[in-house]
Amino acid sequence: MKIGLSIFITAFVMFMSNNLSIDNPFGCKSDKLLSKTNMEAENLKLGAFSMSLSVKDLAVSKSFYEKLGFSVMGGAMEKNYLIMDNDGTLIGLFQGMFEGNILTFNPGWDQSAQNVDPFEDVRLIQKKLKEKGVAFVSQADESTSGPASFIITDPDGNTIYVDQHR
Repeated sequence: MKIGLSIFITAFVMFMSNNLSIDNPFGCKSDKLLSKTNMEAENLKLGAFSMSLSVKDLAVSKSFYEKLGFSVMGGAMEKNYLIMDNDGTLIGLFQGMFEGNILTFNPGWDQSAQNVDPFEDVRLIQKKLKEKGVAFVSQADESTSGPASFIITDPDGNTIYVDQHR
């Protein structure tokens, strides 16, 4: 068993050393990599990121995530949702509010839900995505300012919610 694992590790290290570099840290084929200029041009400032999890029992889920080192930073049990933090990693626990899990971005906030300035308004992000042909489930009213949101789905049906609170 140890010899087989040793051979696997040696082969893996040889493969990785032949395929990795500072400019290509994941060993991707060069035609799959974006140039740094392209990456900067495509970078939308989406704000704080969190996972919004649909949970069956908020108290049970709270207890579980506390065991993983998360602590409550927002929400309330009586409102059926909690926002939990573990060193800047955020998850929202929502009971009975939606089905499935959601990738959530909050323009104008950092990972501690503190305001950042400047920030990219949700309507500008929406406009840029429309220009790229992204389809929307719901849209922010572009004639307004302040809090607004939109919803899109990725090619695999995962929901992405961009929710600006200010």
